[in-house]
Amino acid sequence: MTVQDKTFFVVGTGKSGIAATKLLLDHKASVILYDSKADLNKEALLEKYDFLKQVTLICGELPEEVYENMDVAVLSPGVPCDLPMVEKMKEKNIPVWGEIELAYRLGRGQVVAITGTNGKTTTTSLTGQIMAEYYDDVKVVGNIGIPYTQMADETTDETVVVAEISSFQLETIDTFAPKVSAILNITPDHLNRHHTMENYIAAKESITVNQKPEDTCVLNYDDPVLRAFGETLPVHVVYFSSTSPLDEGLYLDNHHIVWKKDGVVEDYLDVDELQILGNHNYENAMAAIAMSAAMGVPKEDILRGLRNFQAVEHRIEYVCEKRGVRFYNDSKATNPDAAIKGIQAMNRKTVLIGGGYDKESTYDEWIESFDGKVKKLVLIGQTAEKIAECAKKHGFTDIAFADSLEQAIDISYATAEEGEAVLLSPACASWGMFDNYEQRGDMFKEYVRNLKE
Repeated sequence: MTVQDKTFFVVGTGKSGIAATKLLLDHKASVILYDSKADLNKEALLEKYDFLKQVTLICGELPEEVYENMDVAVLSPGVPCDLPMVEKMKEKNIPVWGEIELAYRLGRGQVVAITGTNGKTTTTSLTGQIMAEYYDDVKVVGNIGIPYTQMADETTDETVVVAEISSFQLETIDTFAPKVSAILNITPDHLNRHHTMENYIAAKESITVNQKPEDTCVLNYDDPVLRAFGETLPVHVVYFSSTSPLDEGLYLDNHHIVWKKDGVVEDYLDVDELQILGNHNYENAMAAIAMSAAMGVPKEDILRGLRNFQAVEHRIEYVCEKRGVRFYNDSKATNPDAAIKGIQAMNRKTVLIGGGYDKESTYDEWIESFDGKVKKLVLIGQTAEKIAECAKKHGFTDIAFADSLEQAIDISYATAEEGEAVLLSPACASWGMFDNYEQRGDMFKEYVRNLKE
């Protein structure tokens, strides 16, 4: 469908909603922009985004007549699909899209789409860097921080779009069909939004729903859910594994990433050539290799991209060394499984800072992963007591509580000795104390760099 002269109801005045609104206006659509916050500062928003003077801006309670005036609704990723407002739209047969669907319909080029509970941002960044070694026009978009809608009008038929896609964004796709997709892993997360693990898995797996038989899906063989899912797909499936050799696919062989195809094993590189740490990052590298090869990138360009890639900000990011203590920012570890990867990547005794917003996660496996490596656990935020109780249940008792991130850093710095590390890897979301995990990580880095030696 064309969007010109249609009326779109855009929900959310954050980065995603604003980008979607701008794209729609540029395509000559009418826009009603809505935010449920009744106290939203409209004047500040209009001052910041001059083009919003062309839209109808509604805040607070939604008037009933608005439903009769909208042709399509566009939800920002943070808007749950089971809100009464959204249910009413569906009852009235109003199409409900997300910004990914909108951008895909109005954009051009080929799409590579990456999802999974953990590793999305690193894999998306790495894949984008490899693609840029070969293709002239590569756009890296999505959950990584740049709305797809912001870049859609800059795409051409020659563009390769590398998109990080969250489960929230996948709930609102319709025609979205990547040429290459990847699901890196699935572990419990966002159950406060999806309610059941089955719903969460279904959202992740829907990344493949519109792919054609000639398209490719890259899957983690070590994840039993994804291994079984791959057997049901009509598309070309490429597996990767960090734990065992595969008859077909990429795997680790004595510190080397290799790819076995039709009985022939091809060596790619020694993982020591990579600038990213940990088994989970070797999995990310294998997924990036498989996706890039599926897009026709030559091996030499793939290897150059891999060797030059540096760690993503906020993901086991080395900050600095003070008094012989190394500080690492893993603020993007917003769930226990991601935080396990952070611990596993540490190669020295570590003082761990954890805690934050409660997403109804359980922390047993995270605590068990400490494995003698964690010297002290310093807890902040809403989940502090819950995590402490879990740690004590597993026999870990060296725990401190802090009222702020700064206090947690001070306690950690006083505890850590020369040759040890301090790791911010919260296993929880940042909400309640910070705007997002980026702000949490930035504040950690700033405070750490200002510590007195």
